[in-house]
Amino acid sequence: MTRTSVRSWYLVHKWTSLVCTAFLLMLCITGLPLIFHDEIEAATGDGPNATISRQASSGQGPGLRPLDAMLAKALGARPSEVPLFMAFSNDNALMTITTGPAPDAPAAKMTLQQFDRATGRPIGAEPAEGGGFMGFMLQLHTDLFLGLPGMLFLGAMGVLFVAALVSGTVLYTPFMRKLAFGTLRVSRSKRVKWLDYHNLVGICALAWMTVVGLTGVINALVDPITKLWQSSELSAMTAAYAGRAPLSPARYGSLDKAMAEARRAIPGMNPQFIAFPGGKFSSKHHYAVFFQGATPLTERLLTTALIDAQTGTLTDARPMPWYFKALSLSRPLHFGDYGGLPLKILWAVLDLFTILVLGSGLYLWLGKRRTPLDARVREVESGGAWTPVAVK
Repeated sequence: MTRTSVRSWYLVHKWTSLVCTAFLLMLCITGLPLIFHDEIEAATGDGPNATISRQASSGQGPGLRPLDAMLAKALGARPSEVPLFMAFSNDNALMTITTGPAPDAPAAKMTLQQFDRATGRPIGAEPAEGGGFMGFMLQLHTDLFLGLPGMLFLGAMGVLFVAALVSGTVLYTPFMRKLAFGTLRVSRSKRVKWLDYHNLVGICALAWMTVVGLTGVINALVDPITKLWQSSELSAMTAAYAGRAPLSPARYGSLDKAMAEARRAIPGMNPQFIAFPGGKFSSKHHYAVFFQGATPLTERLLTTALIDAQTGTLTDARPMPWYFKALSLSRPLHFGDYGGLPLKILWAVLDLFTILVLGSGLYLWLGKRRTPLDARVREVESGGAWTPVAVK
């Protein structure tokens, strides 16, 4: 590698790292408790899952209440609202029903009710947008409390982070040319010692940091991806209904009939949730029934059946497109939420490694501000055999 290319890659690594470091540190710190969100909520009693796990009875065997009866219970508790979502657990009798003042109500005005479908007993109700400590951390981690602009900004920081990883890897090769892997020159200056820590921890966690960075970028695009699906796939599936007036909630037909029709169209899969007419996951005339596979991998991949909400007949059924599949797979991969507690612990350790890489990189930059750029390039070029001296 020539001195000019080393210099170019060094500048890329320096500035991409500097721009994103503060925000990446915030994401790592907020992401750490989010990795264990289920365990934290269960221990503190915060959030719906902790309550449900203690109160919902098993959903195995016959005797589950009809969907229409459960919807009637939810609307009875919120008589001035309309149904928005109905979600299911495939492990027990838990179901949740989300209502709001209008079919297109924002999340802040939604109410989520939990029920034991085996007994019909209500378990509890709360705002659909989570509150408390975990809700605060999730929103800070997701969008900085700025909505879509905040999500896109953090997505841009993720792109810079990946660029910093790529440029750092390119520089690592010539720098380590004369040093054995894992070398820690602890007898040298403090700066050299931290440079070796930075390089070693960074290269060990490189694959994980790249995956988490890329999945974070994809997750930041959830709104644009959803809008793309609406304007392409959903519009094509409901083209015959274009121009019709929205269906009034008073004219909604049987949910049980719609579910039976959807199961016939998509056999061998488990229903995950139903989106009611008027929301962003359905049309203004359909129940959108989303099914998931039965294996650990395919349970993340959704197939949609659109059922005419008035007549209960099938309009169309098809898998979600590739870009939505990428989004669905990136969510659990980003938080390690698909392999149980051991994988979450591994994710947490690697998160701490990333904090060390970011912190050591910031320390090295602060210590090298008085060192000429050509001297730093020569250090990389020499394979770590020459150490620059700061100019006073």
